[in-house]
Amino acid sequence: MEESLQIDSLDRKILSLITGNARIPYLEVARECNVSGAAIHQRIQRLTRLGVITGSEFVLNPKKIGYFTCAYIGIFLESAHMYHDVVKKLRDIHEITQCHYTTGNYSIFVKVYTKNNEDLKHVLVDKLQAIPGIARTETFISLEESFSRQLPLT
Repeated sequence: MEESLQIDSLDRKILSLITGNARIPYLEVARECNVSGAAIHQRIQRLTRLGVITGSEFVLNPKKIGYFTCAYIGIFLESAHMYHDVVKKLRDIHEITQCHYTTGNYSIFVKVYTKNNEDLKHVLVDKLQAIPGIARTETFISLEESFSRQLPLT
């Protein structure tokens, strides 16, 4: 288990501001924190180097780009030792946006976006179930994402 890092009150304030708005200028963060822009830049570089911040990205709205079906798929493997080979093949399926190695009923749990239910069927039948090592799948279609958020800074 990874050891948690010591994050001070300035780090927390910076993280709160930049997770609320990834486009916020460093100088605005500096004004909010009552420190220099250089101090903010150094803190963000340190937090990135330590792995607290793992990148920045623009989040696309799937529906606005034509992906209207969101589904979660539990994957049962024929054998646990096939995990790495299966994940390597899953990476090639661009509709899969998340992949987790899990405990419980499924060996792998993935999040998938498709244009519609017909495309979801295509992903299931022609792509997923064609991967050697996958015994079967169980699919859950999301009717609505109620919320999505970052972890709180405690």
